[in-house]
Amino acid sequence: MNKINNCNCSCENRCGIEPEKINNKILNISWQRLIADGDTCPRCGSTENELDKAVVELKGKLDPMGIGLIVEKKEISLEEFKKDPSRSNSISFNGQLLEDLINAKTGQSKCCGVCGDKECRTVEIEDKLYETIPSDVIIRAGLKVAYNL
Repeated sequence: MNKINNCNCSCENRCGIEPEKINNKILNISWQRLIADGDTCPRCGSTENELDKAVVELKGKLDPMGIGLIVEKKEISLEEFKKDPSRSNSISFNGQLLEDLINAKTGQSKCCGVCGDKECRTVEIEDKLYETIPSDVIIRAGLKVAYNL
């Protein structure tokens, strides 16, 4: 599990956030994807790039609001993936799935690479299907949660 740290935290779990600086307001973004033999599929690789872009923009918007940001990148094993491919390439914000926050639908489409020919998670927003989750969608969901903290 990787965490993006916002500061040089001194707490026991190394969360990267000094609670007294942010009034205990934290936006926790959790993203998970299949990793097999150190590789992931192109759609998850692209989503990771979009997530990284979104984190930079979100941090700039959340800092003035006194909200800390934690990003967890979780790996799903091949065995877990085979049981439920829809768990891969999912993003949640303080435990709420991106799709639920922005009234999107999840679907599936054939993937490639380490996923083989499995039907992997897609997100449908306003009749547009995404295999890679765009940074603006990640930002929109993150801000929705942040404004309610």
